[in-house]
Amino acid sequence: MTEKLREMETRTEMKTDIETDTKTNTPTKISVIGGGSWATALIKIITANIDQVCWYMRNEQAIEHIRTTKHNPNYLSDVHLNINKLHLTSDINEAVAFSDYIVFSIPSAFLSKELAKLTIPLAEKNIFSAIKGIEPQSGLIVGEYFNKVHKVSYSRIGVIAGPCHAEEVALERLSYLTIACTDETKAQFMANAMKRHYVKTKISDDVVGIEYAAMLKNIYALAAGIAHGLGYGDNFQSVLMSNAIREMRRYIKRIYKIKRNINHSAYLGDLLVTAYSLFSRNRMFGTMIGKGYTVKSTMAEMNMVAEGYYATKSAYLINKNQERPSRTPILDAVYKVLYEGKRASVVFSELTAELD
Repeated sequence: MTEKLREMETRTEMKTDIETDTKTNTPTKISVIGGGSWATALIKIITANIDQVCWYMRNEQAIEHIRTTKHNPNYLSDVHLNINKLHLTSDINEAVAFSDYIVFSIPSAFLSKELAKLTIPLAEKNIFSAIKGIEPQSGLIVGEYFNKVHKVSYSRIGVIAGPCHAEEVALERLSYLTIACTDETKAQFMANAMKRHYVKTKISDDVVGIEYAAMLKNIYALAAGIAHGLGYGDNFQSVLMSNAIREMRRYIKRIYKIKRNINHSAYLGDLLVTAYSLFSRNRMFGTMIGKGYTVKSTMAEMNMVAEGYYATKSAYLINKNQERPSRTPILDAVYKVLYEGKRASVVFSELTAELD
C-alpha cells in the first residue's frame, strides 16, 4: 500500500441515508461506461434522477436496438430504458467528454484495453468505480489504477458498492448501495443520483477498504460455489462464510489499517449476497469447478465474466508480498484449485481442518 493511500486515513464510519433533494444537489450530467448487467441497472437508476446521461458501450448493434426498442438486447432485457434522457455512444472519448462524473462498470479484465482508446485525460474527472475486481495487468485495485496510470487524484475517486445484484434492481426489489469517496460532497452527489424508492444509499470514505472487500467477496463466493459443487451443505457454508469475513478483516486491516466496522453491509452484506445468491456469477463459476469442470470449460459455458477468477491470483500475490502476510486459508485454497490445478476435493478437505 502506497504512502499516498495511507494519507487517506480519516473517518470511516458509514453515514446515514442521504435525504438531500436529488433535483437540486446532484450533477446535471453523468456518463456510464459499460454495457453489461450492472451498467444497465445503473442506467435504470440514474436516469430516474438525472436528466442527461451518456451511456458508452462497444456494441453498436446493441445501441441501435436500445434506440429502437428501449431495451438492452443482451443484458436485463426486460428493463425499460428512458431513451429521452440517454445519449448513447460507442465512442468512449465522447462519453468521457460529456460529463465530469463518470461511472465505470466494465469487467476489470477489460479496463486497460478500453482506456487505451482515450485521447482525452481523466485527471480532472470524478471517477466512480462499480467494478468489483483488480486490474489484472497492474495488479492494482481500480482506484489505485486510476491514480497511478491516469493521474486521477484520490479525492476524485469513488466506489459504488453493494450488496446489490443487477437482477434485483431490474425487478425493483429493495436494495442497498454504499457510495464511498474521501470527498463527502462528491459521495453525496452520487448517492443522491442513485437513490430510488427501491434503492437506499449510504456514504463512506473508506474507499480502499470497500474496494478490497468487493474484490475479496468474489473470491469467497467462488469458495462457496466450489463447496456447493463438491456437495458440502448449509452447515459447512455457514462456517465457511463466518471464517471468510474474519479473513477479509485480517486482509484489509493488514493493507489499510483504519477504523471500520466489517459487519456493515458494504463488507459483510456484500459478501453474503455474492456467496449465497443464485444470481452470483462467481458462485456459479465455483459450483462448476466443484462439479469437475476445468477453468477453461467453465469460462466457455458462462457468457459473463466472473471477477473472482482474475482477483484470486492478484489477491494471493498481494498478500504474499506483504512483509507479514495475513493468514488466508480460504484464499489460498481457491488459488490452489484455480491456478495450481490441484483437485478441489483434496484442497477443500484440507481446508475444513483450518476452519472453526
